[in-house]
Amino acid sequence: MEHPVVHFEIIGTDPARLRRYYAELFGWDFGIGDAVVEEVSEPGNYGFVDGGTTGAGGINGGVGGGTGYRRQVLFYVGVPEVEAALRRAEALGGSRRMGPAHAPSGGLVVGHFTDPEGNLIGVAGPA
Repeated sequence: MEHPVVHFEIIGTDPARLRRYYAELFGWDFGIGDAVVEEVSEPGNYGFVDGGTTGAGGINGGVGGGTGYRRQVLFYVGVPEVEAALRRAEALGGSRRMGPAHAPSGGLVVGHFTDPEGNLIGVAGPA
């Protein structure tokens, strides 16, 4: 697979409740902090899940959001250049929803688009 799925997110209006739910349901442990960009979650209200801690080879993810954030589940595909991926998605009939947005740390760029059926997809790549 040239561009693998590298991250997932579950976003809702009550992230703490969602984290309790998924911790109980799947045994996930969360490291609470800031999301990569504020467009994804309230500052300090994002729970990172390390997919490598289960021994099952899962991917990393996060559960976040907050008041005013749209409920959604999405995955991020790793790409070499986020802007180019968003332009390509648009050229093929998709619609850009966000990005490119740069992480404050400077090492990561993310974007969101909807496919022709309206499904929200994320792309992530180096800055």
